[in-house]
Amino acid sequence: MGRGTADHGVAELQRRLVAFAAARDWQPYHTPKNLVAALSVEAAELLEIFQWLTPEQAERVMEDPESAHRVADEVADVLAYLLQFCAVLGIDPLAALAAKIDRNEVRFPAKRRGGEDGEDGEDGEGGEGGAGEEGAEEAVRKAP
Repeated sequence: MGRGTADHGVAELQRRLVAFAAARDWQPYHTPKNLVAALSVEAAELLEIFQWLTPEQAERVMEDPESAHRVADEVADVLAYLLQFCAVLGIDPLAALAAKIDRNEVRFPAKRRGGEDGEDGEDGEGGEGGAGEEGAEEAVRKAP
């Protein structure tokens, strides 16, 4: 049965996922390796929806109710495994994201209108998504 939006906070969703797994005795299978593998599989299932779409079709994917439902389900699966992974390792996902954004704002400054500032980071990497260790300790907390 559905719950109200008040129950949709990250910590509450994480608590519900942990309780769901515990009620089914799934904890022995919820190892970091297994959870990250499941996360990867679910992310691939999300990718599969978009695999052969043109950019224009991909932008309109949520207009079709069936496609929108599939996308939302896969997003939920990805998020569920990510939250369970974080719970097992004691990572606060919002603190980890905030720390990552803070680092990226320094590493990749905004370009000025003339394009003078904000070149790629000194390490030559363009784009983002790589792992950084600074500030990661801020995101780690005791597992629930």
